[in-house]
Amino acid sequence: MFRTLLQGLRPPATEPAVADPELAALGAALDGAVRKRLGRSLSIRAVDAGSCNGCELEMHALNNAFYDLDRFGLRFVASPRHADVLMVTGPVTRHMREALVRTYAAMPAPKWVVAVGDCGAGCGVFAQSPACVGSVAQVLPVDLTIPGCPPPPAKLLAGLLALLSDR
Repeated sequence: MFRTLLQGLRPPATEPAVADPELAALGAALDGAVRKRLGRSLSIRAVDAGSCNGCELEMHALNNAFYDLDRFGLRFVASPRHADVLMVTGPVTRHMREALVRTYAAMPAPKWVVAVGDCGAGCGVFAQSPACVGSVAQVLPVDLTIPGCPPPPAKLLAGLLALLSDR
């Protein structure tokens, strides 16, 4: 019993945090571009228009402790009325077309649309599905396409930096 008690008093075996200098530099550049462009943090509304959820997993990884999106001045919001960027994943299905158009219409100006992943760019593996109406660009004006199946979180951050810095 005493041995079991002592094992419970040991500190947890966790791995130390790994600092990625490339990610820190990318984040600092992104934070500077957001502050210069908007003068405040960037709000992102994510919409799944019919994907396999691979891109959503990578987008939500931006909120974990390694990437920590908030430290770069970016955040995900629940309402399109608070969003600056609409990140759309997957091909647009017949049932999501109207919801996507209404979400875009509810966003205040300035607003940008980002098609995430190969499916958002050109329907990917779902191209022949009768449930799809097409890519995001066939429904909304797309400002940026981030290719990949799925694109890694660092590529998503680099895409957002490109979106904000070349305008």
